[in-house]
Amino acid sequence: MTSTYTVTGGRPVRGEITCYGAKNFINKALVAACLGDSPTTLTNVPPIGEVQILVEMVQGLGAKVAWDKKAGTLEVDPTSIKDWHMKMPDSGSNRIPILFIPVLLHRFGKARVPVLDGDAIGARKVDFHIEAGRLFGARVEHEEGGFFAEAGGLKAIHYSLSYPSVGATESCLLYSVLAAGTTIIRNAAIEPEILALIAMLRAMGAIIFVTPGREIRVQGVTHLHGTTMHCLGDRIEAASWASLACATGGDITVHGIQPDTLNNFLAYYRQVGGGFDLVGEQSLRFYREGELKPIMLETDVYPGFATDWQQPFAVLLTQAQGVSVIHETVYESRFGYTGVLNRMGAKIQVSTECIGKPCRFEHKGHGHSALIMGATPLKGLDAPVEVPDLRAGLAYIIAAAVGNGSTTLTHIDRIERGYGDVAARLSGMNLAIEKR
Repeated sequence: MTSTYTVTGGRPVRGEITCYGAKNFINKALVAACLGDSPTTLTNVPPIGEVQILVEMVQGLGAKVAWDKKAGTLEVDPTSIKDWHMKMPDSGSNRIPILFIPVLLHRFGKARVPVLDGDAIGARKVDFHIEAGRLFGARVEHEEGGFFAEAGGLKAIHYSLSYPSVGATESCLLYSVLAAGTTIIRNAAIEPEILALIAMLRAMGAIIFVTPGREIRVQGVTHLHGTTMHCLGDRIEAASWASLACATGGDITVHGIQPDTLNNFLAYYRQVGGGFDLVGEQSLRFYREGELKPIMLETDVYPGFATDWQQPFAVLLTQAQGVSVIHETVYESRFGYTGVLNRMGAKIQVSTECIGKPCRFEHKGHGHSALIMGATPLKGLDAPVEVPDLRAGLAYIIAAAVGNGSTTLTHIDRIERGYGDVAARLSGMNLAIEKR
């Protein structure tokens, strides 16, 4: 039997919480550490399921890993990596294996990684990762259970991404830092986690320039060494706690987050009726200022409104008086969670039309826009609810906290993969949440 959360809502959630290190950085940092020829130490490492999965991956390749969860430090010694074949029986819980292809090619000239899977939020095509390997000079083939690649030497490329994909940008960076020549990546992603990865690679000896207009230029080097890198605070998590505070009419102070990484989130938060104060260099207090107002927002690549902010924010919009619109332009199938919210009392209608500016999903039949009619009282559900993915799971917790009655969530490992033990972390707040 897996554990469950039972949330009894109807009260403002108040208290303080410290953000973990960013999940969307630490997983790539562990991959990058395997490029070095000496150990790397990562600090502010979050004690979450995602890190455990990655630790098992690199240990499976032969790397030595020392993870002090209490201190939040993790040391990776890649010098003992001896296997170019990644064996991973639980590959379905993580899409990171494909990023090990360039790492293993740099080290061994060969790579075999398991098939990819993950949260069911829309297609996360790996076509580019495969194309990138071939452009850099590798032979990459799909085989039963995963991918095989080999290369006699990787060479720099000039490439323009058709879309500023985070995964594609990361893949190009990992190929290019040790490829011969100068690589130019145009229309690259520039999320804070990407810039942190670039900072880490530079500290390891890479030569990387970021120029205006989403262009990254990488001058390949012959080797990289280990470094020490601090993991930036998780901006997705911070926005989740902000949404929890405002949706419940509560007051939550969030520590360990750089305010500038929240940029447009704070603008939308203020627009809907949320209030926030800067109470420290890396601390913000979030609360509700008054009656919540409906808004229209579109998710987009950084510096736009992040797709991972969308689900918790949608719960907040159910409490706004009027009709709000969310136009999802990053993933085409990210509104599956709204069915449960409707069962809890929300009034959300999903549309296949672009409600807003036309996007790449226009006229393709994907339900990628949502009309949210508010304000609606929410209620707990009698039957247990299965958590479908990480961010939807946190949205369910917020909805349960808003509503009267109790809701039990199952498959909470999908939440803890990114947020850790939420029941323990929220135990000091005015919220009844029990883990069983």
